[in-house]
Amino acid sequence: MASKIFAKNVGGSDRWLRIIGGATLTAGFFVSGNPLLLIGVPIAATGIFSTCFLYSLIGFSTAKTSS
Repeated sequence: MASKIFAKNVGGSDRWLRIIGGATLTAGFFVSGNPLLLIGVPIAATGIFSTCFLYSLIGFSTAKTSS
């Protein structure tokens, strides 16, 4: 079960969008001090690790599969 949850399911432009968007939101926290912008940390982490727990729950993936 754990291997399915941590399977790579984020790929391509989705991954880079998460990394850049998450980093931007997190940087905004340091500029403004608004704690709501810390939502960028888990967003960036899903891009860095190429795995999204919510994608795993619904069985969705943007990662290329080797077939």
